[in-house]
Amino acid sequence: MVKISELQAKDVVSISDGKRLGQIGDLDIDLENGMVRSIIVPGGGRFLGMFGNGQDHVIPWSQIVKIGADVVLVELRGAGESHYLPPGNGSSSGGF
Repeated sequence: MVKISELQAKDVVSISDGKRLGQIGDLDIDLENGMVRSIIVPGGGRFLGMFGNGQDHVIPWSQIVKIGADVVLVELRGAGESHYLPPGNGSSSGGF
């Protein structure tokens, strides 16, 4: 079992290029089925996770390869499966 607070402290890294995307800022949870649908990594240029114009990375749970001690490894695939979420469009951007 992994706690939300533990996930927030981990860096999200793409396995295709080793790029650090940031840390998890929010989760998209399907309450009806009790599943996490995606993780949301706030875009750059944010202050306190709220102010700024960076786009959020929305990464479907199916693209998470491994949750390690310090990092979450993700395999970003085609544009149809991972996308950016403009600020203020569905993400609370304030964390959990």
